[in-house]
Amino acid sequence: MPVDLDTGLLRNFLVCTRLGSISRAAGVLGRTQPALSQQLRRLEDLVGDVLLERNAGGVTLTAAGAALMPYAERILALSGEALAGVPRSKLSGRCSVGVLEDFTGTALPSVFADFARMHPDTTLELFSLLSVDTQEALDAGRIQLALCDAAFLRRPLRWSLHMKLLWAAAENFDISVDPLPLVIFSEPCAWRNLIQAALSSSGRRYRVAFESGSLTAVQAAVRAGLGVTALLPTSMAGLSTSPISNLLPPLPDIEIGLSRRPESEGDKLVNAVEELLKKLVQPDV
Repeated sequence: MPVDLDTGLLRNFLVCTRLGSISRAAGVLGRTQPALSQQLRRLEDLVGDVLLERNAGGVTLTAAGAALMPYAERILALSGEALAGVPRSKLSGRCSVGVLEDFTGTALPSVFADFARMHPDTTLELFSLLSVDTQEALDAGRIQLALCDAAFLRRPLRWSLHMKLLWAAAENFDISVDPLPLVIFSEPCAWRNLIQAALSSSGRRYRVAFESGSLTAVQAAVRAGLGVTALLPTSMAGLSTSPISNLLPPLPDIEIGLSRRPESEGDKLVNAVEELLKKLVQPDV
């Protein structure tokens, strides 16, 4: 009897490979880690081979996984093209979205690409913006939707969610170093104050070893062993949070919110993109 590959299983597989971690993929996809692991094993049973090699740093592709990956991407692309050919309410126009850099390493870009293929008369723009710049971009009309640290957005928000702020360090980083070297974001950044306050309240001495306004630069500095930082789960690729999370003080959650330019109310395309973002970051809603 022929075996069919579930597109949902293939999408889960691709998200895991792109993020390099089952736990991070579970957070993005809105599933528990055991449930996602079970779905990956189901896909491996279907193809008859191990697709991902599990290790302390996350997951890497096996030879079979590397061979499956281009087929998985093509199957999902064809699925999007097929859906695009089915009659539906027609969407057209342009929608610009500003997001925190932490979301650009998730499934968001590929989901936007699928959406654009399904609605060829639309133009989607995805801007990676500092949270401090997003409200200004909304007010200026550069973007219609903003998804970022809610502290920098004008209330009321369309919706929001809380995400954990996690300690991050390179594998085998010596957490006992005193004072503790920190890798933090440049001002203005509310998170750096949260990190420093948590350490100070616990009596832990620290020093700033590196700072930058770029997420990529912060991640690179941490991977190089310059110090520890705190990141959202979506930005932990190649970094470790355990066991250092048990040796450092707990960090508060970050409220991530979505705001919308008032003039876009009633725009069907912006409505659809907002719903897409909501399902991506709040899949249970």
